[in-house]
Amino acid sequence: MLSEEVEHGAEHPEPVEEGEVDDDQEDTSSAILPVLDSESAVFLVYQTITDFREKLKHPVMSVSYKEVPLYDAPGIALYPGKAQLLSCKHHYYDHIPPLINPGQPGEIECTTQRINYTDPFTNQTMKHALIVQGPRDVKKRELVFLQFHLNETDQDFSAINYLLFSSFQEFLNSPDKGEFMKDCESSYSSWKFSGGFRTWVKMSLVKTKEDGSETVEFKQETSVVNYIDQRHKPASDQLFFVVFEWKDPFIQKVQDIVTANPWNMIALLCGIFLALFKAADFAKLSVKWMIKIRKRHLKRRSQAMNHIS
Repeated sequence: MLSEEVEHGAEHPEPVEEGEVDDDQEDTSSAILPVLDSESAVFLVYQTITDFREKLKHPVMSVSYKEVPLYDAPGIALYPGKAQLLSCKHHYYDHIPPLINPGQPGEIECTTQRINYTDPFTNQTMKHALIVQGPRDVKKRELVFLQFHLNETDQDFSAINYLLFSSFQEFLNSPDKGEFMKDCESSYSSWKFSGGFRTWVKMSLVKTKEDGSETVEFKQETSVVNYIDQRHKPASDQLFFVVFEWKDPFIQKVQDIVTANPWNMIALLCGIFLALFKAADFAKLSVKWMIKIRKRHLKRRSQAMNHIS
């Protein structure tokens, strides 16, 4: 009779009341929770470092504007070819007086200098440039008005090339002006203005700072007006008119800004590591709690078996 009761107790363990959780299942879920938190923290660390490296590789372009009362006089390099410079004057407030004796030599009130140098792209062709000092006073709308005359040409289309460089004074101070012009022609863009028209060029300056070096670039807006030539002249005789003026008193400055802040990344990583340490402490306490509950469970089971025996 006693043996039957022992066998009956071994086959049917004590029932679990409603609302209680089995100790083994509770211990397992408590152990898994810190592991999931640790994996999320490791992924967050990897994502933070990856984003920081991407921001270092791809800086953001910043554009700002600086207002100036006076510009450093730019250099205007003209390549007239067979055309002759008739006049060059500085005017103010966008006012150009009527022409007197167009096609005839007039006053040259500009600072000019002629220079010859070899073509920087071929190193064989000799180039002849007329360097003119550009306008400075943007508040008074200073402009430079030039007039050229071409008596004959063997080309179907006639135009004069020109380029702009940042400082006429740098050109004057250069010990080798030929090399200076070769560098300018390699660095700056060139444009044209045609005969029989008055071409009005409005300049603006853009300074770009990248990798510790600064480059200067000119942007320009041009307007072209037809010149009504009332002279009795041969068909090959042409006049060229060009005006150079600053568009506005604002220098555009462009520079790359790195948006990645190392201090933000360090603070975020410290927070992540702190969370990892807390997760490790939680896991340690969970293991201790699991062992304690297991021992208590085994002790109760042993006491029940002894009581039955």
